[in-house]
Amino acid sequence: MKFSELVRLLGEHGFKVIKEKGSIRYYGKRGCDRLIRVDYHGSKEVPTGTCNAILKSAGIRK
Repeated sequence: MKFSELVRLLGEHGFKVIKEKGSIRYYGKRGCDRLIRVDYHGSKEVPTGTCNAILKSAGIRK
């Protein structure tokens, strides 16, 4: 999965960018008390472990 696909998937589940500093973006949504950190790198592939950790913390199943 590419970073752009991961961000699109987060958006489909209601997450929005809360804050951004450089290439690091923090996503959040109502009802979720933690921020999801994504080091955005556009068209590069997300490492498998990183992708699974982001999806797990967001409560999204593949």
